[in-house]
Amino acid sequence: MQPFKAYLPDESATIALGQALASALQPGLVIYLHGDLGAGKTALTRALIQAAGHRGTVKSPTYTLSEPYRVELDGQAVNIIHYDLYRMSSPEEFLDAGFREDFDGRNICIVEWPEKGAPVLPPPDVRVLLNVSGLGREVELQALSQLGQLCLDRLAYTPPTP
Repeated sequence: MQPFKAYLPDESATIALGQALASALQPGLVIYLHGDLGAGKTALTRALIQAAGHRGTVKSPTYTLSEPYRVELDGQAVNIIHYDLYRMSSPEEFLDAGFREDFDGRNICIVEWPEKGAPVLPPPDVRVLLNVSGLGREVELQALSQLGQLCLDRLAYTPPTP
């Protein structure tokens, strides 16, 4: 499976990628976001959730660990649940909070700092790697399942030309 790679020169390119990803979502998708602080994980997720149809504020779940959003995809109501596990002190917190039940094949689960939930976190369909590069970001999307490949196959994003 070929990864998708692009250079995002600014925040508007990150927003455009989030919007394109929203159009490629499928129920049950699990997306892991990897990158240092400030790499654009939350900005990408915020753009994706808003483009998927959420009206209103998209908050970073840094302190609450998860924020659910109800949207409609292809005429079907779907929950997008955004997790930020940065402040989690152990994987057991993930289990104790009952988050594992959210990964039910219907919800779309987007996880920042997934390494904090290993080994109890369900595996991803898509891995997103974001790295600061100059004034922008390098991004790589890897499909790790058939559902993830379907998402990348549906992705219609043209990176801006430098």
